[in-house]
Amino acid sequence: MEPEAQTGTEPATAKGNLAELTVSELSLALKRTVEDRFGLVRVRGEITGFRGAHSSGHCYFALKDDRARLEAVIWKGSFARLRPKLQEGLEVVATGKLTTFPGTSKYQIVVESLEPAGVGALMALLEERKRKLAAEGLFAEARKQLLPYMPMVIGVVTSPTGAVIRDVLHRIADRFPLHVIVWPVRVQGETCGAEVANAIAGFNAIEPGGRLKRPDLIIVARGGGSIEDLWGFNDEAVARAAAGSQIPLISAVGHETDWTLIDFAADRRAPTPTGAAEMAVPVKAELDESIARLARQLRAALSRNLAQARTELSAARRGLGTPESILSEPRQRLDAAAARLGRGLELAIIRKRRGFANAAGRLSRRQLEDRLAYAKRDLETCGKRLSSSLRASNQRKRETLSRAAARLSYRPLARIALHSRQRLDGTWRLVSSLSHRSVLSRGFALLRDAGGNAVTSASQLSPGEAFSAELRDGTIEAVTKSGGGEPKPARPVRKSGPAGQGDLF
Repeated sequence: MEPEAQTGTEPATAKGNLAELTVSELSLALKRTVEDRFGLVRVRGEITGFRGAHSSGHCYFALKDDRARLEAVIWKGSFARLRPKLQEGLEVVATGKLTTFPGTSKYQIVVESLEPAGVGALMALLEERKRKLAAEGLFAEARKQLLPYMPMVIGVVTSPTGAVIRDVLHRIADRFPLHVIVWPVRVQGETCGAEVANAIAGFNAIEPGGRLKRPDLIIVARGGGSIEDLWGFNDEAVARAAAGSQIPLISAVGHETDWTLIDFAADRRAPTPTGAAEMAVPVKAELDESIARLARQLRAALSRNLAQARTELSAARRGLGTPESILSEPRQRLDAAAARLGRGLELAIIRKRRGFANAAGRLSRRQLEDRLAYAKRDLETCGKRLSSSLRASNQRKRETLSRAAARLSYRPLARIALHSRQRLDGTWRLVSSLSHRSVLSRGFALLRDAGGNAVTSASQLSPGEAFSAELRDGTIEAVTKSGGGEPKPARPVRKSGPAGQGDLF
């Protein structure tokens, strides 16, 4: 029985030795254990539950595979630096610290950096980004600019060290030496895309005619590499900067088989950085030869044109003849006209004299007197006709007036006057019957208050208020002694009227 007794007391002893913890203390202990054991981890999984940044700027999502799920959080400061951007369903490798969230008894990873998990994921992200930018029209051929044939200043966006910048400068110097401005950037890594986009925008921001010369052409160049090495040139900001550049832009990123988003957005794509330099400028020696050849052709053409002009001038001179032969005929015509002019003047004078003589013969005194006598007789005849016409017209008007006067004799006028008076008397009798004075003549009175308004009710007058009463033969003034509809008799002051009229109140 003893062993059984000992067995029964052991659980009680063990229970008494355990430390009692609160929920918060246990959660904190678990948090410390997890963070100490898993300080920094790299986890591969597919992004799920991503709905964009929270209003606070932090991002909450999860990483999953076919058997498990891990909650994840990215703080606001880390989210702004992430390359690539988060996307639902994208397989990534997340680097961060493992911790717990006591509020829900969950463990999670605080992500510090993300990278696509393999080339397949990068290509899927690149294709989706390409479709998005193409739908916005950033790759359309209609918006691409022509390259200048002979730029004076070229801006190069590339790494200041390495073979690329040396190849570009060497090729430009061989073909046509001119001014080159290099904007140094990182061509690989997380900051590559932002630096390249800022460089393109910086060249476009240079004011024309300023102290720093504005490029006529921009070359963005980088050597070959893997898709991860060239990923910075697939940045959306780089593609938008290239498409929005007001300065024509050549993309020369990687080898001929390498394609990035900037190649689609640029105005021209070069297979290599050296090829971009060849596109940018012509060969100076070839231009010199072309100019010399054109100069020779110009001189030969001018010589042929001068020879042809001389031939045509000689032929024209032969056809025109000498100045003497050209002027001889006009001179003869002028002499003949001068000879005819003198004789013509003499004949004209003779004809004018004859005309004057004939006119003088017709203007004798006898003829003028006959004409005056004839005109006088016509005037007398017209005067007689006018007098007789006036007498006849006056006679017709007198007769018309006499007939009108006969129609307006006294009798009709008297009838009209009688009828008018009868109508006037009737109207006056009607007015008299409707007048209030006819009522006053039957013993009634018209009362008015101090303002001259008619009084029709006793309530209109207050005690002590003055009023007037208009009678048939005059008006009297009075003052009330009571009001409110119960007038008391008052003795008015009579101004005029016949005896025996009687009191009105």
